[in-house]
Amino acid sequence: MRIQRLLLLAPEVRRLLPEAWLALGWARFRQLRSFEDYSTQWGKRMEETSWQCDPQQEKSIRHISHAVELASRYTPWRSSCLVQASAAMTLLGRRKLDCTLYLGTAKNAAGRLAAHAWVRSGPIYVTGEREMGAFTVVGLFGRRASAANMKTANQGQDRSWL
Repeated sequence: MRIQRLLLLAPEVRRLLPEAWLALGWARFRQLRSFEDYSTQWGKRMEETSWQCDPQQEKSIRHISHAVELASRYTPWRSSCLVQASAAMTLLGRRKLDCTLYLGTAKNAAGRLAAHAWVRSGPIYVTGEREMGAFTVVGLFGRRASAANMKTANQGQDRSWL
């Protein structure tokens, strides 16, 4: 990314870029584990979070979306839709924002099965919005920030960054 373009970004997005880049790396690394281990980080199966949020949260969600999308272009690893979705959930969770991960499938032009993942927080699709219309939702995971905070509080330490 050119320095000039970087300077034109909103300061909130600029500050999020290193965190988003690291979250993408961590999400890619976690993807090497079994699906059952990996998916436990996403929240409760088949539970959707609220479609509402206040204007200040909406602003934060949009900044996170922009930062994850930008950072994913500059990773030396493949930042697939699932990696981007998982990274976005990490950033949203750190800011105590509820989110839902959607998993979808469809047949591609060659007739083969294709999969896609996207995240929504409040009324905003954080990742994967452009492609989601072509996919049928086959699974979803809802993570309420308050539930995640209770879980880490019970463990005696904050591990929400994992």
